[in-house]
Amino acid sequence: MTKYQLNTNEYNPYFQTYIDKAGDLNVIEGLKQNGLTVMAFLEAIPEEKYDYAYAQGKWTIKELIQHVIDTERIFTFRALSFARKENTALSGFDENEYAKTSQANRRSKQSLLNEYKALRLASIALFESFTDDMMLQIGNASNSDISVRAIGFILVGHENHHCQIIQERYL
Repeated sequence: MTKYQLNTNEYNPYFQTYIDKAGDLNVIEGLKQNGLTVMAFLEAIPEEKYDYAYAQGKWTIKELIQHVIDTERIFTFRALSFARKENTALSGFDENEYAKTSQANRRSKQSLLNEYKALRLASIALFESFTDDMMLQIGNASNSDISVRAIGFILVGHENHHCQIIQERYL
């Protein structure tokens, strides 16, 4: 299934930007290819750039990568919950508070990349475990309905979005 098969009732319009940036592959292949592309991109960034923020109050590249990691963890938890037919609405999260308290700037480039790679492999395994029926399950998070498959496309597009931001504003 590709992003073109998504129905508009499967996600909040806020996520359209990420879905648009998810590419044309199915969810599993998109997660795999995106993971390889993101790793290659991040590995190519010089270590000294990782502590750089393009303006006062903006995240460093380390904080941005930690944000991507945190977001993937939260969204894969949502996907698992909804695939298992969780009926409880899940709360949102404050990405700025997460970044502020993450201590990402104390970490090394390699530490962040190792965590990203391990997490992406786990996310792929999770999505590979879902049946077609599970992928269609819809739950509620952040006061909006969202399907399991939409979450997969959002993850891919979210990371593409942040790589684009790094390319345009940090490098």
